[in-house]
Amino acid sequence: MQPTATVLVYSDDSNTREQVRLATGRRPAPDVPVVEFVECATPAAVLRELDKGGIDVCVLDGEAVPMGGMGVCRQIKDEVFNAPPVLLLIGRPQDAWLATWSRAEAAVTLPVEPVEFAAALASLLRTQRLQSA
Repeated sequence: MQPTATVLVYSDDSNTREQVRLATGRRPAPDVPVVEFVECATPAAVLRELDKGGIDVCVLDGEAVPMGGMGVCRQIKDEVFNAPPVLLLIGRPQDAWLATWSRAEAAVTLPVEPVEFAAALASLLRTQRLQSA
């Protein structure tokens, strides 16, 4: 059985969650594990899933309503012990400074561009794998 990585995807928009799944495919790069998704549509659901453990990377929608991914990111970095790395989906390239403020490890713009997204996700999965080894 091949190893898997669990990626939490937070967005109130099911189309955004689908873009993330499609851009990732089974795995975002040949040298990282196959990805399984946990989808969340509310900040409360994100916190519940993180409390359970087992999340390798979070993908958070910065444009989500009522609480954007930047606020969720900052909250989990403050409140979740050993919070997983975060890939933030931002509305405009000019919002990159907000991603830094939120303490996200990476950011890509919406709509999801598959090659850019997969490269960013694979990078975080590699880093996470090295840290947990």
